[in-house]
Amino acid sequence: MARRAFSAGLLMSTICFGQNAPAPHAFTWQEIRDKFEATNPTLLAGKIGIDESKADEITANLRPNPDFTAGIDQLNFFSTQPTPSGGANAYRPFAFAFPSASISYLYERRHKRELRLESAQKATAIAESQLADQERNLLFNLRSAFVQTLQQKAVVTLTRDNLAYYDRLLGVSRERFKAGDIAKIDLSRLELQRVQFESDLQTAIVNLRTAKIQLLMLLNDRTSVEQFDIDGPFEFREQISPLEEFRNTAMEARPDLKAAVESIDKARTDHRLAVANGSTDPTFGMDFARNPPIPVFIGLNVNIPLRIFDRNQGEKLHTQLEITHSERLRDANVAQVFSDVDSAYATLNSNLTLLRPYKAMYLQEAVEVRDTVSFAYQRGGASLLDFLQAQQDYRSIELSYLNLVGSYLTAASQLNMAVGREVIQ
Repeated sequence: MARRAFSAGLLMSTICFGQNAPAPHAFTWQEIRDKFEATNPTLLAGKIGIDESKADEITANLRPNPDFTAGIDQLNFFSTQPTPSGGANAYRPFAFAFPSASISYLYERRHKRELRLESAQKATAIAESQLADQERNLLFNLRSAFVQTLQQKAVVTLTRDNLAYYDRLLGVSRERFKAGDIAKIDLSRLELQRVQFESDLQTAIVNLRTAKIQLLMLLNDRTSVEQFDIDGPFEFREQISPLEEFRNTAMEARPDLKAAVESIDKARTDHRLAVANGSTDPTFGMDFARNPPIPVFIGLNVNIPLRIFDRNQGEKLHTQLEITHSERLRDANVAQVFSDVDSAYATLNSNLTLLRPYKAMYLQEAVEVRDTVSFAYQRGGASLLDFLQAQQDYRSIELSYLNLVGSYLTAASQLNMAVGREVIQ
C-alpha cells in the first residue's frame, strides 16, 4: 500500500514538474554569434589553417644544416707487416690507413632566409584575411537564418491572434444563429472559413521549425527544436546613412579586399626573394686528416657555384608578372566591393520605400476596416461577403508587412556583408 502511494506521489510530482518546466533560454543575436564562432566546424577548420601557415614560418626561417663527412683510405687487406720486435709478419691492414673528416656549411647571401620568413609571414596575413572573409560570408548565412526565425515567430504570433480573433467572431455568429439573426448557410460558410486560419497557423509553425533547424545546423548544435529559441527586435529603421559612408567603410573593412592588397605586397617580397635566389651562395669547408708521419693536418676550402646559365631567370620573371596579376585582381576586387555595396543599398532603400506607408497608414487602415466591417456584420449592416473579404484583406496586409520587415532585415544583413562590418543591427 505504501509502495502504491509512493508511486502515485512520484507520478504526480513528475506531471507537475512537466507542466511547470521552465521555458527555453531565448538567445540574442550576440549570443548566437558568439556560439557560432565557438562551435562552427568550418570556422574551426579555418583557424587550424592559420596555425598551419604559422608552422610554415618556422620552416622558412630555418638555417641550412652543416654537412659532416668522415672517411678512411689506404687500407690494405692483403698484406702483412713485420712486428716491431722483429718477429714473424703479422696481418696489419690499417698500418698505412689515412683517416679524414670534413665539415661544410652553405652560407646564404642577399638575406634569403629573412626574405623567406617575410614571405611566409605575409602568407599568414593573407590566410587570416581569407578566414575573416569566410567568416563574413558565413555570418551572413547565420544572420539570414536568425532573421528568418524571427520572421516566422512573428508570423506564428500573427496567425494565432487571427485565429483567436476569428474564433471570438465565430462564437458571436453562433449566438446570432441561435437567436435566428443569420441563416444556417451563413454560419456554415463562416465555420468553413476557419480552416484557412488553421492552415495558416500550421504552415507558420512548420516554417518556424524549419528556420530553427537551419540555425541549429549552422551552430552545430543538437538541441531539440522545442528547447531552442531566439529573441531580438523584428523592426526596421526608417533612416539609413548615405551611400558614400557605406562605401568608405567597405574600403576599410572588407577582408577580401585586404587580402588582395596583401597579395600584392607578398608578390613583391617573392620577387625580391627570386632575385636573391639568383645570386651565388658559397659553401665553406674544413677538413681534418692524418698522414703519417704527420699526425694530423687541417685544410680549408670554399665551393663557389658558377651561375653562368641558371641565374633563376624564370622565377624572376614569374614573380614580376605575379605582381601585375595581383594588382589587376585588386582592381577587380575594388569594383566588386562597390557593386556589392550599391546593390545591397538599393535593395534596402526599396524595402524602406514599401515599409514606410505600411507603418504610417496601411496597417492602421487594415485594422479599422476589419473591425468596422466585423462590427457592422454582427449587427446586420454588412454582407457576409464583405465580412470575409475584410478578414482576408487584414491577413494579407499584416502578412505582407511581416514579409517586408523580414526582407528589410535580410537586405540589412546583405549590406553588412557587403560593407564587411555590422553597420545596421
